[in-house]
Amino acid sequence: MYKKNRGLLSVMLMTITLVVGLMLTSVTAQDIDPLPSWSDGPTKSAILQFVKDVTETGGPKYVRPEERIATFDNDGTLWCEQPVVQAVFALDGVKKQADKHPEWREQQPFKAAIEGDKAYLEQDYHKGGKGLMQIIAVTHTGMTQKAFADSVKDFFKSARHPKFNVPYTAVAYQPMLELLDYLRRNGFKTYICSGGGIHFMRVISEEAYGIVPENVIGSHGKAAFELRDGKWAIVKKPEIGLINDRAGKPVGIDLHIGRKPILAAGNVRSGGDIAMLAYCQSNKRPSLQLLINHDDAEREFAYREKDNASLNAARKHGWVVVSMKRDWKRMFSFDKE
Repeated sequence: MYKKNRGLLSVMLMTITLVVGLMLTSVTAQDIDPLPSWSDGPTKSAILQFVKDVTETGGPKYVRPEERIATFDNDGTLWCEQPVVQAVFALDGVKKQADKHPEWREQQPFKAAIEGDKAYLEQDYHKGGKGLMQIIAVTHTGMTQKAFADSVKDFFKSARHPKFNVPYTAVAYQPMLELLDYLRRNGFKTYICSGGGIHFMRVISEEAYGIVPENVIGSHGKAAFELRDGKWAIVKKPEIGLINDRAGKPVGIDLHIGRKPILAAGNVRSGGDIAMLAYCQSNKRPSLQLLINHDDAEREFAYREKDNASLNAARKHGWVVVSMKRDWKRMFSFDKE
C-alpha cells in the first residue's frame, strides 16, 4: 500500500511540476520585452501593436505568414553609414591595385582614393557619385564572383570602424537586430533592400543580421558564365544591371520577391528610401513604415537632408519616425543602456 501511494504521489508531483513549469514558461514569454533596446513610447508601441494586429488569427488586420514581408535598407538603417562601408572597401581596393596602375596617381578619382582626399570624394558623392562608380567598376568587376567574395571576406577580417574601433559588423544597430528577430519569430520574412552592392552585402548579411543571402536585394552589374583557368565561373561585368536606390528599390523588390512589403524601414540621409516606404504603404494589406532619423551626435552621428525630403514625406504620409536619441536606449551591442 505504501509503495502504491508513493508511486501515485510521485506521479502527482511530476504532473504539478510540469503544469507549474508550463505556467511559468507562458508567463515568461508574455512578460519578456521583445525589444529591450527600444525606449517605451509611441514608436515602440506602434511596432508592437502592428505585429500583434497582423498576426492575430481571425482579427480584422490579420495577414497570412506568406504575405508578411519586411524590407530594410542597410546603410544607416541596419548599420552605421558614416562611413559607407562598401565605399571604404572600394577605396581600399584602389590602394591595393595602385602599384599596377601608376597612372592612377595623377588621374581622378583614383588619385583622391590613393591620397585619401575626403573633400574630393565627398564632393563627387553630392554630384551623383560618378567617380565612385568608376572606383567600384575597377574594384568590383572583371573577376569571378568567388574571387570578389573572398576579397570582401578578407576586408572584414581586419577593417575597423574609424570612430568606434570595432569591426564593421559590430556597428549593426542593436534595436534593429532585435526588431529583425522579433519579426522573424512572428512569421515575417526579412529582406535587405539597399543601394549597396548585392554581392558585397550577401557575404556578411547572415552573420550580421541573420538575413540569408537569397533575401538580399541590392545594386548589381551584369554577369556572365565563362571559362576561367579551365573552370566554369560566374564573372562580374562592368555593365550596370540595376541601381537599387530611390525608384529602383520597388523595382528590385518586385523582381526578387514578387510581393509588396507590409513593413519597410529606411533612414534619413539622401531621400533614397522614400520610394520603398511609399511602395510599402501602397499595399492593400495593413502596413507600417519606419524612418530612422540620425539625431544622436553623441552615441553615433547627427545629420539631415538639405531639402528635408524624407522627414517631409514621413509627415505627409504618416510614417513612423524613429529618433535614435529618443527611441533607442542602446545604439550598439557594445554600448551600455
